[in-house]
Amino acid sequence: MEFNVSESPFKGKTGVARVFNALGYSLDGLKAGWLNEAAFRQVTLLALLGIPGALLIPGLPHWGRALLIASHLASMIVELLNSAIEAAVDHTSLERHELAKRAKDLGSAAQLVCLLNLALMWCLVVLG
Repeated sequence: MEFNVSESPFKGKTGVARVFNALGYSLDGLKAGWLNEAAFRQVTLLALLGIPGALLIPGLPHWGRALLIASHLASMIVELLNSAIEAAVDHTSLERHELAKRAKDLGSAAQLVCLLNLALMWCLVVLG
């Protein structure tokens, strides 16, 4: 079976112009996450406390600091992706549908796993 797929009309820039375009879209996404998503604000504030904490706790090995920082950043990334899934599903339809629920629940579960990982990393690195 052959599909007729055409490129997005928004994909026209190349080189340095594309990089700056992509940076603008990324900053728009961070702004949208902060303004519209309470969960993103929460994990960001947690990271704003946890990352300096990881850097300031005396005696932590460098690998431990890196694990804690990476875990905080992963939680922010997963929350952005979860919010993107929710927005796309809601844009498609606001009707209740089992697949829409599943998509949203899976995104939420991904964030739960990420937060459990974050807590585990703090316990392992700080408590030994």
